[in-house]
Amino acid sequence: MLNIVENRKIFYAISGIFIAISIVVIVLWGLQFGIDFKGGSILEINYSERPDADSISNSLKPLQLNDLRVSPIGSNSIVLRFRETDEETHQSILKTLKDKANSTSIGVDERRFSSIGPTIGAELKQKSIKAIIIVLLGISFYVAWAFRKVSQPISSWRYGVVTLIALFHDLIIPIGLFAYLGRFYGVEVGANFIVALLVILGFSVHDTIVVFDRIRENLKRYSQLSFMPLVSQSIRETIIRSLNTSLTVLLTLAALYVFGGESLKYFVLALMVGIFSGTYSSIFIAAPLLVTWFNFLKRS
Repeated sequence: MLNIVENRKIFYAISGIFIAISIVVIVLWGLQFGIDFKGGSILEINYSERPDADSISNSLKPLQLNDLRVSPIGSNSIVLRFRETDEETHQSILKTLKDKANSTSIGVDERRFSSIGPTIGAELKQKSIKAIIIVLLGISFYVAWAFRKVSQPISSWRYGVVTLIALFHDLIIPIGLFAYLGRFYGVEVGANFIVALLVILGFSVHDTIVVFDRIRENLKRYSQLSFMPLVSQSIRETIIRSLNTSLTVLLTLAALYVFGGESLKYFVLALMVGIFSGTYSSIFIAAPLLVTWFNFLKRS
């Protein structure tokens, strides 16, 4: 089996490339925020036979909707996005679309409508960022506390710091992907995306703690081993379990992505990328980082 710890620089380089690309993409393009964060209205309409987006836009021009965007989804549905509006305008839109559809004997019905003010959207965005920061810090402090009895050969608080680095790795990659998708495919992020990030954090830290806990057990069991081979042994003992658990989850998510509804598609995609990234960091980044830190302390 490949010695992960001895070849850790290769895995650091792979992660470094993806992290660097993600940061560049985020800085250059940023995320495309949906109405959850910037405010606005969203209306989903289902047709028995969907007309083209231009004809829908032209039929709604008399209503003078600000920043109107028409996006086809699924096989027969469209999503309209526009500035926050009132119920009267909402009903006018429905009437216009139904009148046009009825004139061509096409069935039409409303799937969903929601409208959020810009103030509420900005407040939700701030709270989401705070929630992620609190979860990151909370997890790292918990790991440091949970391993408080492990002081040799590396202090418990360093387990917490390494966990924080691994979690950053697990978040930045899906965020970078969605910045790319937003730029070239118009994919917007909303409250579901924040939920996905929080789920990724929980899944990833679970995998990382499994490896760290085996290291703690092996420190007592193999006291004669030096730290580097002990960490390698711990990874070998847990890698199959971690891969099997992640593969089971990814297969389930893949089925949801293919057969689930359109509204779940990007939520599931974020989970798939994040869980894959989290599994990678738990095995190839977190535990090897402990060895790198230990060697640095030894040299200094």
